[in-house]
Amino acid sequence: MNTDKIYAESIAKEYAPKNNSKIAALRKLDKKAKMPATVFGYTFGIISTLVAGLGMCLAMKVIGGTPILTAAGIVIGIIGFAGVGINYPIYKKMLENGKKKYAFEIVELAKEISEGK
Repeated sequence: MNTDKIYAESIAKEYAPKNNSKIAALRKLDKKAKMPATVFGYTFGIISTLVAGLGMCLAMKVIGGTPILTAAGIVIGIIGFAGVGINYPIYKKMLENGKKKYAFEIVELAKEISEGK
């Protein structure tokens, strides 16, 4: 087997113009529908977890040590845990809205793909 030929063909594929097929367009639309919810879910979840952790540190006197900071830590921790608790329902709602927004385009493109084959 000629490895030089295979290597040359693989390099040529990298530089050849990309074919914008309907499948690629469908993947882009699907990603466009889901991405805002995913980004929000991760971002809000990480921030809520950090807030809950800060509250726990203050409540257990790892940071600070005064009774006022302990009470503040309990309140901050509850806020953080509430954020973690509502993260998934917000994510699901945002995902549903994104899917509704692009549903018509995705279904039409999927019909074109399935009928074209």
